[in-house]
Amino acid sequence: YVCSTWGNNHFKTFDGDIYQFPGICEYNFASDCRESYKEFSIHIQRALNSNNHPEIQYILLTIKDLTVYLRPKLAVVDGRIVKTPYYSSGLLIESNDIYTKVYAKLGLILIWNQEDALMVELDSKFNNHTCGLCGDYNGVPIYNEFINGGESSYHVSYNSITYGNLQKINKPNAKCEDPDETQALPSCNGHRYECERLLTSSAFADCRFRLNLETYIQACMQDKCACNGNEDSFCLCSTISEYSRQCSHAGGRPSEWRTQNFC
Repeated sequence: YVCSTWGNNHFKTFDGDIYQFPGICEYNFASDCRESYKEFSIHIQRALNSNNHPEIQYILLTIKDLTVYLRPKLAVVDGRIVKTPYYSSGLLIESNDIYTKVYAKLGLILIWNQEDALMVELDSKFNNHTCGLCGDYNGVPIYNEFINGGESSYHVSYNSITYGNLQKINKPNAKCEDPDETQALPSCNGHRYECERLLTSSAFADCRFRLNLETYIQACMQDKCACNGNEDSFCLCSTISEYSRQCSHAGGRPSEWRTQNFC
C-alpha cells in the first residue's frame, strides 16, 4: 500500500483519499503510532521554490534508532553525511540525479524525486497502526481521517486543512503560519474535459483499471484552477507524472506520454 504527495500540495492516503493541504511547516507524513515502540517516523517540510511552486525541502526519517535526514543530493545518517549507496543494518539508501530511495527491512520503501513528489510504501503489518498526513491505514477511506467518531453516534467532520494542521510537528523556533481552515476551494469543473482527455490518452491505456482515475482528474482540475491559466509545466504535468508513476508502481506500463512540446 502506498501513500504519496506531489505537485500542488496533493496527498493520497494509504486508504485512497486524495486531498490538498498547502502547509509549509514540518509535518508528520507517516509514522508508526503504537504507544509502546514506534518502528519508524517520516516528517516532511515543504517550501515554495523560486517559481512559487511547492517543493519538499527535506525529509526526516527515523528507523528504529537511526535518524536519516534527506535533502536533494544529500543524505545524512545520525549526523554524518554519507555516500550513497549507503548500507546499514536493515537500511539501504540509494540516490541518483533524479531519485532518492530508501529501503528499510522493517517493511518500508520511500521514493522521493528530490522535488515535489514523495511516495511511501508500507508493509501491511502496519495496518491500523499509522498516523500523520497519510492517515491510519485501516483500509477504510475517510473514516478516522476526515470523520472522527469512534463508537458513539457523534461524528466530527474535518476538512483537509484542519486535518493537515493537526499533523504539525511543534518546533519551538519554527516560523510558519498554519493555512487558513476556512478557505473554500474553488470549483474547477471548467477544466474537467481537458484533464479527462490528458489522463485517458492512449499512453495510459494500461492504467485505467489499475487506479482510481477520477481522483487524479480531480487533482488535475485543482492544478489547472490554482495556476490561473498559466501553462507552465508544473501546473500541467505534476499530476500526470504522478498518475504515470502510480500506474507503473501498480504493475501497469504507461507508454511515453511526454513530447517535445508537452511536459
